[in-house]
Amino acid sequence: MISSRYRFISLVYVVSDVLATVLAFLLAWQLRFATESLRFAHTEIPNFGRYLTLLPVALVLWVIVFYFHGLYQSRRGRSGVDEALTVTVAVILGMVLLSVFIVLNKQVDIGPTGTPVPFTYSRVFLALFAALDVILVTTGRLVIRGRLRSLRRRGLNLQRILVVGAGVLGQDVARKLQAHAELGFRVEGFVDDDPAKLGQRFGGTPVVGTLDEIATKIQELDVDQVYVAMPLGAHERILEVLRVVGSECVEVKMVPDILQYATLRAQFEDLDGTPVINLSQVPLRGWSSLVKRGMDMAIAAVAVAGLAPLLPLVAAAIWIEDKGAIFYRQERMGLDGKPFWIWKLRSMRANAESTSGPVWAIKNDPRRTLVGSFLRRWSIDELPQLWNVLKGEMSIVGPRPERPAFVREFKHQIPQYMLRHKVKAGITGWAQVHGWRGNTSIRKRIQYDLYYIENWSLGLDLKILWMTLRHGLYRSAY
Repeated sequence: MISSRYRFISLVYVVSDVLATVLAFLLAWQLRFATESLRFAHTEIPNFGRYLTLLPVALVLWVIVFYFHGLYQSRRGRSGVDEALTVTVAVILGMVLLSVFIVLNKQVDIGPTGTPVPFTYSRVFLALFAALDVILVTTGRLVIRGRLRSLRRRGLNLQRILVVGAGVLGQDVARKLQAHAELGFRVEGFVDDDPAKLGQRFGGTPVVGTLDEIATKIQELDVDQVYVAMPLGAHERILEVLRVVGSECVEVKMVPDILQYATLRAQFEDLDGTPVINLSQVPLRGWSSLVKRGMDMAIAAVAVAGLAPLLPLVAAAIWIEDKGAIFYRQERMGLDGKPFWIWKLRSMRANAESTSGPVWAIKNDPRRTLVGSFLRRWSIDELPQLWNVLKGEMSIVGPRPERPAFVREFKHQIPQYMLRHKVKAGITGWAQVHGWRGNTSIRKRIQYDLYYIENWSLGLDLKILWMTLRHGLYRSAY
């Protein structure tokens, strides 16, 4: 039943993509050849029939490319931003393949003198087609996703889950599945060999039977997926469960108990055919890292250009107050624990730490200047760190970097503290937009920093930037 449901939803996506691509093709033609402003290089409109022969080829290529990019697989947890990026990459690859087809199938027309004239397709048309296709396909998919989530919240299009193991791990799995109603999961119950748990409820989910009754409960509860969440000590029992469940028409998912020891996101890797679990996988690798770096460069460049007229005024105000240096640099610890120099606009008296050494800034710090108080209140003193971003030492969004003296102290006091150095430090971050900056709880900051590292996505970065612009600049000041 679950496979037929997947096939139907996949078919809906295929139909949506095909219709969107056809519409993008027709709109590109209209814009390129029926809009005066874009017909700059043409004295006459080319044969539409010749262009129309490309459409069936494009549709076939698109469906194939989309399929191999996983766009027709059921991934209920995939974010809209990730899907949009995947669609963009798939369309670009499709356009490359379509261009290869055009080159290999050269066509000619007969000129006025009777000589063959090579026929060429408009590159502007192809570019418009690709851009419109990304927009329309993504829009169609967002509409479908919204409709599916609405149906799931109303109790439709649900997948029924049976969790094997009612211990801490199993309860955690059930709680997380139930927390996201929009994904359409309903936990029907647990099975567990502990007789004391039989009939009990954990988080509202009952223990419906023992492990020996798994096959029966799968049929009775019409289960779609089975999550095996048992302790490592029950290795032999796990193998028995997998053997029984493997004979049923359900999806089987294993939640290894070893993940409690994971320091970051865990991921399976392959070692010459042997599966290996990487317990400290960072999501910011490969394509994700490239996307984030591109966003950093674009935002930093625009910000530097936009703020350039403001900097001389701020610099003059700092110098006039106490005739001291305009900029202030401080050693911080960044990616992989490597030190770098962070730049700021000076907000404290010159040589403020000459007698005290490295100490935390406090609210209403007496070392601040009047101009510095204003700069810190609105986080303007952080703007020179855009230069650190352009140099690649920092990111726009990430955990705030600490001074090496504080790092040496905290890494022995706070578990997993050094994991925050698995990504580049940022000008703003998940902890900062929630009020955890400056002289606040280090443990809370670490909690938010690790959440950001484990759950990074382009969408999360954009959310943090929006929260920073909306209220983070002032509220987070101290």
